[in-house]
Amino acid sequence: MMKAEDFVTKKVNDIPFSGIRKFFDVASEMEGVISLGVGEPDFETPWSIRERGIYNLEKGKTVYSSNAGLLELRKEISNYLKRKINVSYNPKDEVIVTVGASESIDLVLRAILIDGDEVLVPEPSYVSYKPCVALADGVPVPVPTKPENNFKLTPEDLENKITPKTKALILPYPNNPTGAIMEKEELEILANFLKEKNIFIISDEIYSELTYGNKKHVSIASLLPEKTLVINGFSKSYSMTGWRLGYAAGPKPIISAMTKIHQYCIMCAPTTSQYSAIEALRNCDEAVDKMRKEYDMRRRFMRKGFLDMGLDCYEAEGAFYLFPSIKSTGLSSEEFCERLLFEQKVAVVPGTAFGECGEGYIRCSYAYSIEEIRTALSKIEVFVKSLKK
Repeated sequence: MMKAEDFVTKKVNDIPFSGIRKFFDVASEMEGVISLGVGEPDFETPWSIRERGIYNLEKGKTVYSSNAGLLELRKEISNYLKRKINVSYNPKDEVIVTVGASESIDLVLRAILIDGDEVLVPEPSYVSYKPCVALADGVPVPVPTKPENNFKLTPEDLENKITPKTKALILPYPNNPTGAIMEKEELEILANFLKEKNIFIISDEIYSELTYGNKKHVSIASLLPEKTLVINGFSKSYSMTGWRLGYAAGPKPIISAMTKIHQYCIMCAPTTSQYSAIEALRNCDEAVDKMRKEYDMRRRFMRKGFLDMGLDCYEAEGAFYLFPSIKSTGLSSEEFCERLLFEQKVAVVPGTAFGECGEGYIRCSYAYSIEEIRTALSKIEVFVKSLKK
């Protein structure tokens, strides 16, 4: 007689649980823990977005939308992308609204991969890419990026990883966990390298609004629109994580294939969230700018704290994470995080959760109040100094 576990496929059994969640399951059971680990904005969703959601609930606008999403929202997404990355998309058949940006990643991989197709995944990067590739019967191929290149992707990084089976490249910038961005000149070099290759580009731009200083986000879609899918959403920029709303824009055949899968598995994204997202795109630039400025202040404050305690810390230019090196402590990333949690009750994420080349680093989010960051930094400093005794 088969047991329940015997019905679970090897493919699913072989996928490990998230290195982030595994760690914070332990932290959640401890009292008094200060966490710098979760990648979620600490701001409330701007009031006008919430108000629009309340209004539409009161009006009973709670029925299904079209599979691809409200056309009104897709038009606003198209306008936004034209304004922000200077690429034009037909809202009728080149844009799809999804349940978070995560669903867009899942949909495109299932739409383009067949058994054994390889997907290049620059690392360190978001923990879901490799499992999603595997679940779509593809083979994830890690592409380590280097700290001496500020964790940016170069043609040299890719060259020896491309094979006849390479189908796609995931381009995760601004990057989680490193905070790295790709500037226009760097993307132009990459685009020239990729333009003659039969490789589709999946550009995850969920942190596109969160770049700092004079650095503005540039999309590789502005250089290679015919072979790029842009993925974005509302969770990070508009502090709408729980609203679960994202989108993808790209060539019509890709969007059509994604919509076909989406209509059978999901039907449509939540309509209350869709109506509220229209408000976000139309009227919330000022709110986004305010949050960006606050993140920037926290970014600089946290980096100075790491440098002052003697930890090397690359100056992240995007997202809301720092990726300090803990190599000088002599501990592995896992050891550092585990001991920090139990000895000082501060939770951060081991760099290895984002790929093997993350060894020797930890990820710290600054999507927390300055008071929480200050307290956490003081405890980390005590811990680091204790290792030198």
